[in-house]
Amino acid sequence: MSTADAPERALPKLEGAPPRILLIQAPYYAEVVEGMARGVQRVVGETGGTLDTVDVAGAFELPAALRLALTQRYDGYVLLGCVVRGETDHYDHICREACSGVMAITAETGAAVGFGLLTVHTLAQAEARSRDDRHNKGAEAAAACLMQVALRRQWGVA
Repeated sequence: MSTADAPERALPKLEGAPPRILLIQAPYYAEVVEGMARGVQRVVGETGGTLDTVDVAGAFELPAALRLALTQRYDGYVLLGCVVRGETDHYDHICREACSGVMAITAETGAAVGFGLLTVHTLAQAEARSRDDRHNKGAEAAAACLMQVALRRQWGVA
């Protein structure tokens, strides 16, 4: 989804206790990830929820951290990171494996996950997606996570 055509969605109405969310972030591009994390904090704060944060080394470590985090008592998980295309095929491998790993865990477990891994060609593209505006991909990932939390609660699997 491009930044320009991202829809504005209302946050879901959450039944029960305020959500407890874990933010797992790979702050390799610290300013970008910090900007997205502010979006997560804002969105989770709007629900009255709590947010804990842990750091991992990079995008490649996000799936393993998610798998470990599932042993903890959280309603949902938001994953943030940024991979900028470089001169080698490292970008392709890291992006593919991080995305595949997170998808496999999410599909297998049904965990409420918001996935905010930026895979961009330039740092400027990442910066545009981490600003404190309506195009913040961290805020979008948090909203996606909360939609899944609401669905899990609605279906009685939370």
